[in-house]
Amino acid sequence: MKPGRVDLFVGTVPHRVMTVKDQAKTRVLVLGPTGTIGHAVVMAALEGGHAVDCVLRPHHAQGGHGLPEAVGLHFGTVAQALEAGGADVVICCMASRNGAPADAWAVDHAATVAAVEAARAAGVGHFVLLSAICVQRPLLEFQRAKLAAEAALIASGQRYSIVRPTAFFKSLSGQLERLRAGKPFLLFGDGRGTACKPISDGDLARYMLGCPGDPARRDRILPIGGPGPAITPLEQGGMLFRALGMEPEFRHVSVRLMDAIVAGLSLGGRVSARLAAKAELARIGRYYATQSMLVLDPVTGRYDAQATPETGQETLEAFYGRLARGEAEAPRGAHAVF
Repeated sequence: MKPGRVDLFVGTVPHRVMTVKDQAKTRVLVLGPTGTIGHAVVMAALEGGHAVDCVLRPHHAQGGHGLPEAVGLHFGTVAQALEAGGADVVICCMASRNGAPADAWAVDHAATVAAVEAARAAGVGHFVLLSAICVQRPLLEFQRAKLAAEAALIASGQRYSIVRPTAFFKSLSGQLERLRAGKPFLLFGDGRGTACKPISDGDLARYMLGCPGDPARRDRILPIGGPGPAITPLEQGGMLFRALGMEPEFRHVSVRLMDAIVAGLSLGGRVSARLAAKAELARIGRYYATQSMLVLDPVTGRYDAQATPETGQETLEAFYGRLARGEAEAPRGAHAVF
């Protein structure tokens, strides 16, 4: 047995319990490394002196993955990667591209559960799962898929940390070009009905990497936001205008308009798969327009900014400043809120 490490036997597979000392020499396997958060985890792990391996889809074998040369690359299954190189920690950042039901159950659930099973069989010491704070109030299919994956991980016997971040900086940056074009910032309702504590990619990555060495984060579901206070969409708009040096101009959109769009697409979706997919995306948009990304009090049914944990130092307003100056990017892809 290595110093600073305890072997915990569960069944016939030894599961290593990570300690703070271990973290200086941890071998980390990252799943979903080409996504924004996955890539941030890779970079933070390398900066922390960890050995990093990644599992990628076969088409990335020709390049274009954007990962450093110091990273070990695997193009097979998670089980094959673990057999080839082993890992002390698996950090799973896999997520469906747009939350469509079929994609969500294939990636957010099935692929994640397969990774959990592979880690368990290989005796991995800790499995860190990137989930989402919105699963607290599951009204959408991708949220149900994520919850099912969380439940499978908890039931597996594998040591785990389930991380539920609030809102990402990139997801709150979609109206920058709109403002640059002289258009108003769009708000649903009065812009004060929802709030969040946005978290940067780097702060989230470092938090996830710290989970295995922190006893308080083991076998826990961990909601996490960036440094407070909580910010409303109205305040986000004000920050963007300040970053651009422009006078604020807002346009208010009724949530009822979104309800009408969802209803119309849902009706059409009964006869058209294409419209059914659009209806689900519209429901996702409506969800984020009407729900706060904060801890939900199960007793009151209200979102609680004070109860939402914080980590890191990077703020949304500072990020907006870098974005406006061309010093940062916000590639949102299919995960745009607006």
